[in-house]
Amino acid sequence: MYVPKLQHAGSGNFFLIAGPCAIEGRDMALQTAERVKAITDRLQIPYIFKGSFRKANRTRRDSFTGIGDEAALAILKEVGQTFGIPTLTDIHESGDAALAAGYVDVLQIPAFLCRQTELLVAAAETGKVVNVKKGQFMSGAGMQFAVEKIQSCGNPNVILTDRGNSFGYADLVVDFRNIPEMQSFGVPVVMDCTHSLQQPNQPSGVTGGRPALIATIAKAAIATGADGLFIETHPRPAEAKSDAANMLPLDQLEGLLERLVRIRQALKQD
Repeated sequence: MYVPKLQHAGSGNFFLIAGPCAIEGRDMALQTAERVKAITDRLQIPYIFKGSFRKANRTRRDSFTGIGDEAALAILKEVGQTFGIPTLTDIHESGDAALAAGYVDVLQIPAFLCRQTELLVAAAETGKVVNVKKGQFMSGAGMQFAVEKIQSCGNPNVILTDRGNSFGYADLVVDFRNIPEMQSFGVPVVMDCTHSLQQPNQPSGVTGGRPALIATIAKAAIATGADGLFIETHPRPAEAKSDAANMLPLDQLEGLLERLVRIRQALKQD
């Protein structure tokens, strides 16, 4: 897999996709990217900044959806140029693919949309790296067909991301067998350590979460051999306009990554 501007790719570490759930404004995005970039440079972790330019899948109609497509995408582009790092955003409609591809390096397909052939093809045809999140309703084995749809367009740059499976109406569980299962398709596999701890379908209409368990999911994923981790982080999660209940406070990221690097290094010595 080739990701433009990806630094420390030869370090032997897992790679990290991290940033706020949504682009809420320029200052917060740049602050987050600067801090995560400094941490990952010190630890030699390849880093991709993420942020949604638009939140289309919301529980309630009055939920925050974004600051405007062009404004948010321009911030993502500025982050990439300022820090020399690749950037990622998710797309929800086929028409979003070409739009977002003008600003970012990686297009992400949300979990609920992982079977949408037209969307996958539109993303693939931009030539960008495509990260497909495994649907909460899918097995790891079923994601083979998402990979095939993208690669059939002549685009070999595919990432698969697990974010747990639905368990009842308001919880998710992670089956770590999905990591080697999806790696068997010849693509990098990422564990989403924050969305896998969501508690959807809450009576309030605001998705809940269990961020205290982010480290648990992350450590298990590295021990299982995940190629990368996806962690949403925010300087002040309680003030976040989207996914406030599951994001990792930015000041806790460095200590977690230090522990994860040690686990990775121990496994390499086996």
